[in-house]
Parts: sequence; C-alpha cells; structure tokens
Amino acid sequence: MQLSEQELLRRENLQKLREMGIDPYPAEAVEVTAYAREVQEGFNDEGGEPQNFQQVRLAGRLMGSRVMGKASFAELQDGSGRIQLYIARDEICPGEDKELYNTVFKKLLDIGDFIGVEGFAFRTRMGEITIHVRELKLLSKSLHPLPVVKRDEEGNVYDAFTDPEQRYRQRYVDLTVNPHVKEIFLKRSKLISAMRRFFDGRGWLEVETPALQPVHGGAAARPFKTFHNTLEIPLYLRIANELYLKRLVVGGFEGVYEIGKMFRNEGMDRTHNPEFTSMEIYVAYKDYNWMMGMVEQLVEYVAQEVTGHTKVEYEGKMIDFAGPYRRLSMYDAIQEYTGTDISGMDESALRSLCRQLGIAVDDSMGKGKLIDEIFGEKVEEHLIQPTYIIDYPIEMTPLAKKHRSKPGLVERFELFVNGKEIANAYSELNDPLDQRQRLEDQLRLAERGDFEAMAMDEDFLRSLEYGMPPTSGLGIGIDRLTMLLTDQHSIQEVLFFPQMRPQRGSIYEPEKKQEEGSE
Repeated sequence: MQLSEQELLRRENLQKLREMGIDPYPAEAVEVTAYAREVQEGFNDEGGEPQNFQQVRLAGRLMGSRVMGKASFAELQDGSGRIQLYIARDEICPGEDKELYNTVFKKLLDIGDFIGVEGFAFRTRMGEITIHVRELKLLSKSLHPLPVVKRDEEGNVYDAFTDPEQRYRQRYVDLTVNPHVKEIFLKRSKLISAMRRFFDGRGWLEVETPALQPVHGGAAARPFKTFHNTLEIPLYLRIANELYLKRLVVGGFEGVYEIGKMFRNEGMDRTHNPEFTSMEIYVAYKDYNWMMGMVEQLVEYVAQEVTGHTKVEYEGKMIDFAGPYRRLSMYDAIQEYTGTDISGMDESALRSLCRQLGIAVDDSMGKGKLIDEIFGEKVEEHLIQPTYIIDYPIEMTPLAKKHRSKPGLVERFELFVNGKEIANAYSELNDPLDQRQRLEDQLRLAERGDFEAMAMDEDFLRSLEYGMPPTSGLGIGIDRLTMLLTDQHSIQEVLFFPQMRPQRGSIYEPEKKQEEGSE
C-alpha cells in the first residue's frame, strides 16, 4: 500500500504517542453530557455568568486548531455540529507537564482525531460561544487526512470534497466534511418515522417477509438470482413483497405493511438503483378509490412532518402535496399528450404507433409493455404536480382487479410527481382463477424473451383459493419521495451507500473476459 507523506507523518505521530505512554485508541467509555448545538442554542449569559453550562463534557473530531503560544483555539465537531474550544497550556498541562502540551497538542494531534474535552462554556470578546477546556483526552487517532475545505480572502470555497463519485464511494468522509449531507439523511429518517406513525395510528401492523424467495413475483422486473447450498435450490432476491403480504391478508390480518429493501437487476440512472427501499401496505375491505384518499392524507402528513410545509420546492418548481390530486385515466393521458386515442388499438397497431413516435420497440414487447413505453416517453415528463394516473389496460397489470364498469381495464393508479412515479396501487385481484390466467399470460411473454415477465407462483395461487377479502394495496418508493422532500436530483444523494462500478485496481473489479482465440 502506497502511503502519502501526510499518512506517513500521522503514523509517526501514532508511534510517538505510544512511546509517551498515551494510548491512541483507549477502550473506556466517554460520558458525554452536552452537544455542540445544545450548548450554542441553550447558552444564556444575559444575567452575568451562565449557570446552565458551567461544567460540560463533549466528544468529537478535531476539525481545526490555531496554536498561539500558551493558548490555542480549536474546533470540535460532534454529531450535532461544531463548537470552538479554548485551550490554555497552564490549565490542561500544569507545572512540569508544559512540555507535554508542546509535544502532544502542538505536534502530535492531527485534524480528524477524535478527542474528549471537559470544561465550561463562555462567550469570547468576538461573541463566539466557546468551551474553555480544563481536560483533554485523545480518543482515536486519525491516520488518513480529511479533505480540508478552504476559503480565500473573498470567501470563495476551494478544495471542497464535491466530486460525486468520491462522495458516494467515501460517504464517511462526505458526512464528515459536508454537514448539509447529514441533513438529507435526518429528513429521510423523519419520513420513515412519520409514515410508521401514520399507519400505526390506524391500527395497521408492521411485518417482515422474506428477502430470499423461491419465486420472484409481485412486480414486472428482472431479479437477482442466487443458490442455497443446504436446500439445493435457486433463490431470488425479492423484486417486491406483495405476494407475501397478500398471504397475510388471507391469514386474517386486515392491515399489514412493510418497509424494506427490494432488488431489481436493471439499469441505473438518477432515479433508479438496483437496491432500493419500498413501503407496501395492504388493507382489507378497501378499494383503489379509498386508497387514493388515504395516499393524499399520508403524503400531505409526511411532507408536513419532514419539511414543516405541504409545499416543497424541487428543481425550481413549487410542488404542492396538499390534496386532492388530479385524476387522469391512462388512455386519456396518452391522448392528451400525443393526440392519439389508443383505447381500441391491438398489439400490431400499438407497435406501429411507437415507431411513428420514434419509440424503440422489439418483438418481445406485448400490448401492455408497448402502452407503458408510449406513456413513459410521451406523458410522464408533463406530470409535475401530484397526479393520479388511473384505470390501466389489463395487460399492464397482472395482479389488479378488473374494472367494475370499464371492460379491458383494471382498477389501478400510480401517483406521479415531477414526472416520476412515486406510488403504485390496485384494487387487488382476489379471483384465483382469473389470477392464474393472468400469470399464464405472463409465462407466454417470458417465452417471447420478456425478462421482466412475472413467474408462476403456485403457493400464492393456492392461498387465493382459500379466499382473500376485497383488498387494496399500495407501494411507495421511499428513495424517490425522499428526493422530492429534500430537493435532491439524484437517487445516489439519498442513499448512504449507492451501488457503484468498482474502481480500477480494486479487488472487486471484475476480471476482463478472455477474448476468443487468445491464450
């Protein structure tokens, strides 16, 4: 491993500390009594000496220091923010220990080291709330220098850690030197917590279903495949948890939901990652009309809890999450934005229309996939404010109930915001014979080369034969909703560790395929 000059110097400092009898990685716990933001927001010295922070213990990273003879100023960053430290040599190293101060603090401590301090809060002449340090302890030595963000005399930032690829690969550095990034993930956590409160308050049960499944079902997507050695069977990482949640409704639970990871072996772009987080919920004795009302209440509530408002700015546009939302049928939406009524078209006519519209198609695409391509290419980008696209062609949705009054359609809706799907919901198909026929149609599409066609799940069909009550189901993409509520334009920004192509020279880099005819 090739080390930089800074890394070599830090290793030398590490060794010197050990030779001085200072453990650079002590094992004992640190009893923190206050945090940087808490001290700053709660500090009050209007009546003279502040009483609330006379004695505090903080811990965090050393993020800067200015050594000035017998006294120094430093900056400590903990989980809440940064605060200034004042360190007087004669207080932390009294008497004969003055040389210890000169050696350790001035020479052997580095930016990025974790330290613990004890002291009291005061306000400097410049008005900055500061910790007057009485005791200082090294908690963990940093051997790799952090990128230091610098400013010139005019306040312009340079040397910032802003390259997206490096930020995603080294999220631990990104979170340390770019404090605004942490706020994105705090809001993501608030979003999920708010969603749970909303569901739990209505008596619906959070459950867990298998991530490894013998049959990949519940969505149209290409799965990741693996093998279980003991059972000697192939397994798939789930593309959806729908079919297992419906089994629980069959078993008597009238409202179940799950928030968890899904995995789809598909392309990647700014709104797609092969591993993503989804929330799915199923409520018995409800239909998609009821679900549309519930989703409006849910999204409005979550937006308010996360941002404090129902109106959120995204990519320069003001998105209003307060309901009710516009409702537009799939056929009407396509006609509105293409000028063509496709409701009576067969597969051949749809394929011809795609070619006329400049949409790439192939022979594996059935009627449902062709309609989906037209919609995706010509309609989605126009749906900026929250909009329900409802009443889909039956070929597009094998798991939804036939429309009660419109032949050839199913009771399904998707919620679109800023041109992207955020939620998908049905009146769930509970007729086991109809469901079997729909899955058999999917098998025929798979035979034509459609890798996203659904598989036949005999156990799920058997569960329906025991009887499933009328049910409405919903899936919401947590990552995309987080993007909207935090004004982030790439899904990688709202994932701690997005999937990345291995770096050149990495042990994870795939071997190059040997070319035919080469030795």
